[in-house]
Amino acid sequence: MNIYVLMKRTFDTEEKITISGGQINEDGAEFIINPYDEYAIEEAIQVRDAQGGEVTVVSVGNEETEKQLRTALAMGADKAVLINTEDDLDYGDQFTTAKILSEYLKDKDADLIIAGNVAIDGGSGQVGPRVAELLNIPYVTTITKLDIAGSNATVVRDVEGDSEVIETTLPLLVTAQQGLNEPRYPSLPGIMKAKKKPLDELELDDLDLEEADVEAKTKTIEIYLPPKKEAGKVLEGELADQVKELVNLLHTEAKVV
Repeated sequence: MNIYVLMKRTFDTEEKITISGGQINEDGAEFIINPYDEYAIEEAIQVRDAQGGEVTVVSVGNEETEKQLRTALAMGADKAVLINTEDDLDYGDQFTTAKILSEYLKDKDADLIIAGNVAIDGGSGQVGPRVAELLNIPYVTTITKLDIAGSNATVVRDVEGDSEVIETTLPLLVTAQQGLNEPRYPSLPGIMKAKKKPLDELELDDLDLEEADVEAKTKTIEIYLPPKKEAGKVLEGELADQVKELVNLLHTEAKVV
């Protein structure tokens, strides 16, 4: 089975984000594999082990992304591909990423493509579905279980506190939700093997793409941190009086009613 994982490099979830000049300050920041993409990598490895085949992890980013790709290889992926856009693009959005990935994947005869449900930095959840649309293959988002039998797949997906069971066929793109599996930690032997596994680096020219082909469809106007949370208030007195005061505070201070 030919399996591809779409991976993104994101800020460490423990990292304290700061804003400088209207942009997120990356100086000295720690980066990791997007946590939802870890579920995707783990699922791809488990499917390969059960069905046979090969797992290739693909990422659009800069040369620093190689570290996260090596981690994916250490987890057990077979190959990695970095599509380096550092010298070609000043700015990109979800359309940009999806266009690049789909152009790379269009002739790869992928049976299964797995992405994370969302990236923790942007949180749009658009890249996976956009790639599937551009490749003209079915997709299922926020999955919590995946069973494959031949060319058929049964998928359980998370829907607002409940579950939905979907039957579909390969080729297929799915996006991984928390609970799909328990991602493994790279072992020492895995880390050593990862150093010898293939990691290819491509640029837009290698995909016959020009900057105009992947020009962003959106523009970020402003980035800002949420307002500092103020201390809460404890209401006292009779219940009826507390309710009246609460409604008044929600109207005059919180301005939500």
